[in-house]
Amino acid sequence: MRVVCPHCLAVNNVPKKDSYKKANCGKCKNSLLDTKPMELNERSFDEVVANSDIPVIVDFWAPWCGPCQMMAPNFERAAEQFPLKARFAKVNTENEQNLGARFGIRSIPTIIVFKEGREVDRVSGALDINALASLAARYAN
Repeated sequence: MRVVCPHCLAVNNVPKKDSYKKANCGKCKNSLLDTKPMELNERSFDEVVANSDIPVIVDFWAPWCGPCQMMAPNFERAAEQFPLKARFAKVNTENEQNLGARFGIRSIPTIIVFKEGREVDRVSGALDINALASLAARYAN
């Protein structure tokens, strides 16, 4: 399966397994098991979404948004449960207004799940860790 490195954005081919002890990027050698949500911008967004065979779960947020700030730790903890099963990412809609407009973001936080390069699910409003994990599990390989 194809997985985008969260550090250098290189596309890696990784054998599909139930679990992984180690998986490093062929280009930068950093771990592909890093679950910290990636910060996406207009330049990196399509690269990550189009080249990921695992679902990409994107949090559209803004720094001034109270519910976004409350949900951020839950988003990071949910991501920890899905190494190489789902890629969690964030888009700051203040900095990336074109992406917000492109996906019709009307309220934040909004979570969009992309699979095979296409939007497959969308949820608006802050979610707790269980709801985030359940959403990811629905689409994880």
